Amino acid sequence: MATAFSTRAQALLHSAVAAAAGAGAGAGVSNDGLSFPAAAGNRNSTCHLATCHQAARRQECRSSRIAARRAISGDTCSRSIFLAGKQMSSGSGSGSSAGCAGTCLRNVRRTHNAKAPRVRMEASKTTATGSDRLPPPPLEQESLEQGIGIASISPPRRDSRPTSIMREGADGRGRGEVTLLDYGAGNVRSVRNAIRLLGFGIRDVEKPEDIATADRLVFPGVGAFESAIKVLKEKGLADPLSEYVRSGRPFLGICLGLQLLFDYSEENGGVEGLGLVPGGVQKFDTSAGLPVPHIGWNALRERKESSLLKGVDGRHVYFVHSYRATMTSENADWVLATSNYGGEFIGAINKGDVYAVQFHPEKSGEVGLDVLRRFLQGGGERDDGIPIVSSQTSEQRSRSRSRASKLAKRVIACLDVRANDRGDLVVTKGDQYDVREEGDEREVRNLGKPVELAGRYFKEGADEVTFLNITGFRDFPLGDMPMLEVLRKASETVFVPLTVGGGIRDFTDKEGRYYSSLEVAAEYFRSGADKISIGSDAVMAAEEYLRTGVKTGKSSLEQISYVYGNQAVVVSIDPRKVYVKSPEEVPYKTVKLSEPGPDGEEYAWYQCTVKGGREGRPIGAYELAKAVEDLGAGEILLNCIDMDGQGCGFDLELVKMISEAVTIPVIASSGAGKPSHFSEVFQQSQASAALAAGIFHRQEVSIESVKEHLVEAGIETRLA
Repeated sequence: MATAFSTRAQALLHSAVAAAAGAGAGAGVSNDGLSFPAAAGNRNSTCHLATCHQAARRQECRSSRIAARRAISGDTCSRSIFLAGKQMSSGSGSGSSAGCAGTCLRNVRRTHNAKAPRVRMEASKTTATGSDRLPPPPLEQESLEQGIGIASISPPRRDSRPTSIMREGADGRGRGEVTLLDYGAGNVRSVRNAIRLLGFGIRDVEKPEDIATADRLVFPGVGAFESAIKVLKEKGLADPLSEYVRSGRPFLGICLGLQLLFDYSEENGGVEGLGLVPGGVQKFDTSAGLPVPHIGWNALRERKESSLLKGVDGRHVYFVHSYRATMTSENADWVLATSNYGGEFIGAINKGDVYAVQFHPEKSGEVGLDVLRRFLQGGGERDDGIPIVSSQTSEQRSRSRSRASKLAKRVIACLDVRANDRGDLVVTKGDQYDVREEGDEREVRNLGKPVELAGRYFKEGADEVTFLNITGFRDFPLGDMPMLEVLRKASETVFVPLTVGGGIRDFTDKEGRYYSSLEVAAEYFRSGADKISIGSDAVMAAEEYLRTGVKTGKSSLEQISYVYGNQAVVVSIDPRKVYVKSPEEVPYKTVKLSEPGPDGEEYAWYQCTVKGGREGRPIGAYELAKAVEDLGAGEILLNCIDMDGQGCGFDLELVKMISEAVTIPVIASSGAGKPSHFSEVFQQSQASAALAAGIFHRQEVSIESVKEHLVEAGIETRLA
């Protein structure tokens, strides 16, 4: 049966590509018949939509999906599917037809994966066919863990040196205790998880006196400078903290925990700091054209030897900040390491046993965990009982060190998470935002469990992991306990930044209780998120801002940015391409197309949507990006509905337009199908990062292969 299917699948796939090539060779391939209500100012009654970057490529992608469905319509086995796809993808060809071979293989796997068995998160007596409901609260922890993919995670053997993190965290007994100053802002869970993983216990500062009795104090400052210093003073912690640092006892400040030690900061209009280190903290200069906040993996340069940063010189570590301190004659004796981003800034300081770092060791993979371990152990070599997080060879690590010289381009793995009709929380992937399989049952496409996949991507070298709760726009996010548990569990084994999006807005529940967007965001941060992504709510705030010209300070975007800093806020933009004959047809920014539209149009604008792409809004992607930057966004996640799931490459015209329009980082999303698509978007736009989902989930393209390709193309990237 396998042999028969393999032959049939090969024939169908080859014929599909041949037919697509013939269709693409003809002139004037029509669009899919899709239309969208005309926006205000458009003289046409309907606007044609681009489904792929080129009409011919669109036809190929559709043909390959049809072939894939036909090829596995009967009983099949995974090996026959693999053989069919492998022979197809290795076949010779030219032009766009050969380029679509990978899409054929992807669609065979996609349809086959839908038939894979699923693990039920909990029993359900009813089946909501075709519904979009979220799962009910978990009845048992064990069933919840199976549903989100952590049941298979087991602790390493204590009698051997593990090659990767595969446990939920150590209990901290036997190695000592560290005091943690958590003043209640941002994600401190990751620091806790890292400390526990390294085998140390944690004692929290509950009252000012706890600082004075600490043997080792870790201060992970997160959020905005003014909010942090205000909380420290209100809780009576500022003076004891200052006295502790002055005493020279073991101290490690992280990120804002470094900045607060200085005399002042320009953030929030100018705020006085603790005054322990001479100098001030200023915003990065954007005149050089570099995006701010400074987000990503940058290289450290040691200024003096220390046990803390041994072996870190020239390695990539993770930064996320808009303000920085610079070296002066008054503070030069404090400076331990610097980094460069439009100019040199302080990356770490040290005097005696007092250390502080601008980067996040708990988010810097193995390199960062080693920094944290050295502080906790008081220096020295690695203890055999402490796990390492990478299985790379020493040769690969050496190559990584030699290439770290500046801010790296980031490769981000994205996990679209939602409940299927059985109530299982699954990772899925849309085809132009449609996450349901084609066919009578229309089941939600299941590509794996979120925690398992996140852990895999961390070990494979992903620079960040993003969770998008794609049904969060219509449900109460704080009622989605499984999603919060995904964050908590993922943060125990994933030590790179975690972003979460979906439903972050003001909300009133069925009982009439009001929850502010700050409360929603705070719960996500406490559960392990480093950044939150706002979608539909940001669109509405931007429309109001453009209409009135007034910043009310009441939108979720403005409130969260003020409290946690704009570096913690990502705005997700979901636009559709709308073709027009002339820029004068619409009041929105247009781009001149490299190839004409289906009816010969030479221009297009990008209409923003909300509610998961279901509703178009009278605002363009360009106008939205500019507005949300003004309102406090620190980063833009730029999707494109037309390119989503097509594997034809990013919409370069869209990414170029937006990345040149704003001064904050832009993440390119939607359309990646092969490693060269990543180098294209970095070389032809100012994107700071590129994100992919399906090609990683289905293991068609590995993160390692993408990064190896970027290195060969001369693009700085982090090799884990």
